[in-house]
Amino acid sequence: MLQGHKKAASPLMVVVAYFIIYVVWGSTFFFIEKALHSFPPFILGSFRFVTASAILMSYCAIKGYKLFNKRSILEAAFVGFLLLFVDMAGVIWAEQYVSGGVAAIIAAAAAIWFILLDKPKWKENFSSVTTVAGVVLGFIGVVMLFAEQIMASNDNANGNLKIIALCILVLGSIAWTVGSLASKYFKKSEAQEKEDLHVMVKTAWQMVTAGVLFNITALFTGEYASFELSSVAPVDWFNLAYLITFGSILAFSSYIWLLQVRPAMEVSTYAYVNPIIALILSHFFTSHAVTSLQIVGLAVILLSVLLMNWKAYRTKLSTKNKNKKILQGGTLDTLPKHDDRQTTIDDLPEAELVH
Repeated sequence: MLQGHKKAASPLMVVVAYFIIYVVWGSTFFFIEKALHSFPPFILGSFRFVTASAILMSYCAIKGYKLFNKRSILEAAFVGFLLLFVDMAGVIWAEQYVSGGVAAIIAAAAAIWFILLDKPKWKENFSSVTTVAGVVLGFIGVVMLFAEQIMASNDNANGNLKIIALCILVLGSIAWTVGSLASKYFKKSEAQEKEDLHVMVKTAWQMVTAGVLFNITALFTGEYASFELSSVAPVDWFNLAYLITFGSILAFSSYIWLLQVRPAMEVSTYAYVNPIIALILSHFFTSHAVTSLQIVGLAVILLSVLLMNWKAYRTKLSTKNKNKKILQGGTLDTLPKHDDRQTTIDDLPEAELVH
């Protein structure tokens, strides 16, 4: 079978799924910022991931997926610690001081760290002019955001906290990259591959890990001691419910489904749309001002991500065109042999998956 061959799907369902991963995932930064009006940051993370993990694990049980494998759970816990606890805790805490739009732009720049930290691919990455240019542009975009916040801090009492928040966002993005690379390079024997858990089950265990750690942190920081459920505004219960159901469950499920029916490179385009959605929502529905420097910084970072993935896009397009020519000139028997497998997250350009 052709690698990348996809199942037939309803065009309407494909459009709806793309809308969800484009708009819903992009809007999570906005809804985090809104929910922080009533929830302390670590309690917000705790409520979100404990509930989302219970829903997702229940769904996996109903589907009949295998739920327990010691090695897979330990790996998921390690990845969940870095991706959904360290990175997301950084995002949630930082959004007390910077807008969701700025947080989304920093998240989009995560591809920089993939290039710099993926040691096995250094030779391939740094031999590509477009990749190196993308890394340089990405750093310029991040520096522009820092410059914008430093200039804004002169007129703001929380100026230093804004700079700290940006630093935490960058460190969280690095932690997310390390966790993603660890997941990518976990070595498994053939027998372990057969016993491995479904990607949705592993994501549920990652959420369990994050939920537990957010809970522990909220207890140690005293958030629970001063928190009262009665003080939560009804609209912020809605914001939390949106993050749980739409952000963590529906968007991720749509993403996994799209990987089965559409080309992986096409699905990865959500990484370019999410920060634009976040910035638009920040501009029209929050008190944060979207400055021209933020817009230019976003454009620079998105261009850098495109350049860093340019080689992968060209390779994929070249392979697709080659297979198309073979199909036009022969039969399926003349095609090169590939593994009959579904496209996985590892086939995508580096982009943040769960917001």
